[in-house]
Amino acid sequence: MRVGTFVLAAQFPGQGQGEALHRAVRSAEVAEESGLDSVWLAEHHFVPYGVCPSAVTLAALLLGRTRRIRVGTAVSVLPSAHPVALGEQAVLLHLTSGGRFSLGVGRGGPWVDLEVFGSGLRAYESGFPESLDLLLRWLREPAVGADGERYRFREVPVVPRPDEVIGGPPQGPEVIVACTSPGSVRLAAERGLPMLLGMHCGDEDKAEMVALWRRHALAAGHSPEDIAAAGHVSAGVAQLADRGSEARETLLKAMPGWLRQGLAAHITVDGRHRAMRDPVAYTELLCSLHPVGSPRLAADRLAATAERTGISRFALLTEGSGDLTTTEENVRRLGRDVVPLLT
Repeated sequence: MRVGTFVLAAQFPGQGQGEALHRAVRSAEVAEESGLDSVWLAEHHFVPYGVCPSAVTLAALLLGRTRRIRVGTAVSVLPSAHPVALGEQAVLLHLTSGGRFSLGVGRGGPWVDLEVFGSGLRAYESGFPESLDLLLRWLREPAVGADGERYRFREVPVVPRPDEVIGGPPQGPEVIVACTSPGSVRLAAERGLPMLLGMHCGDEDKAEMVALWRRHALAAGHSPEDIAAAGHVSAGVAQLADRGSEARETLLKAMPGWLRQGLAAHITVDGRHRAMRDPVAYTELLCSLHPVGSPRLAADRLAATAERTGISRFALLTEGSGDLTTTEENVRRLGRDVVPLLT
């Protein structure tokens, strides 16, 4: 089982943005020190929900500060980026880190980002498959041209080539797709790409999405061996304490204020209505779904999720307290007290 952290760089009420980013960097450094498998970095624009606007940039910093741990994006928002530019950045990080970089991509939301970056609503509503396929071609072929609806350009060489990593895997960087709907599950499955499944989902929902992915992947001609080896990632929340009530209290004191402030800041590009989650109820839901409690309870929940879903890779939000010292200790306990119980 491979346990990593999920870093949002969340700005809690009363905190500065630099403080949130410092906590994000420190939590990743401590994750390596504590023997965790990976660090997954979120990307958001213009909102305090997460103040990292470029997951690949933060990944570059962390890959330079670490030596062993895998660093991935969760996710780079593809409709707001040019697939070739993102592909070039991914290959650069893959080659210079010895193959320690994973590129997670997602569709994002119908946010004002689409207006600011000039990509437009169609990039979100219908353009994701074209962008994803162009990105994959860039990561797999020696030269690439495009003649699609959104991207058109003459053939150019891929520089640097992703298969020239020194001391690492012969193929390009791992690509993972954030999936929140049957359509995105099918898209990932047909291309043989593993899924990142969100922390709002319980084991039953994730098991259904994995089963759907397998059916679509098999229908698309992928081998049973490759399907069985797919490295799906389950996002969740981890908060550790000697008593479960203490862990839940830590999150219930801090997370609702962050969620209320952060989620309310999202602005849709076209003024469409969006339903807001109740911050307290959502925090309580996360506490019930994920490893929030004693190390023994946390290990049991992770093991149960792996058994029910077939997923053995985890990206766990550890900054739910909003406090730097508490976050660092939470990460250390995850590596020291929980991971050994899973082996």
